[in-house]
Amino acid sequence: MRRFALAITLTLSACATAPRQPPPQAGPVQPAEPDRAGLVGLTPQQLLGKLGNPVLQVREGTSLKLQFRNSRCVIDAYLYPAAGNAALLRVEHVDTRAPSGIRASEQVCVGLFQSGGN
Repeated sequence: MRRFALAITLTLSACATAPRQPPPQAGPVQPAEPDRAGLVGLTPQQLLGKLGNPVLQVREGTSLKLQFRNSRCVIDAYLYPAAGNAALLRVEHVDTRAPSGIRASEQVCVGLFQSGGN
């Protein structure tokens, strides 16, 4: 009988899961600084002055997506109506990438457009 009780105890203890421990506490989490090259907040006219003519314009409701492209970078700028002035669009978000789709630095891409770099 002892062997049977011992066998059951060992079998049940093998099935038990380890007690959960809280994850180790790291230092305070710092949000990543966005890679900004001064595009957020610009009006369409200011954006065109900085990057030239877009290769693509997409209107969706009251928002506007402008895409700028050269051989080294693609910039997608998303413009939305300014608070309190629905007629005034401003850049709210920017995505930058290489033509292959790999994420690229906004600062580097904007620099390539401003320097005329293809």
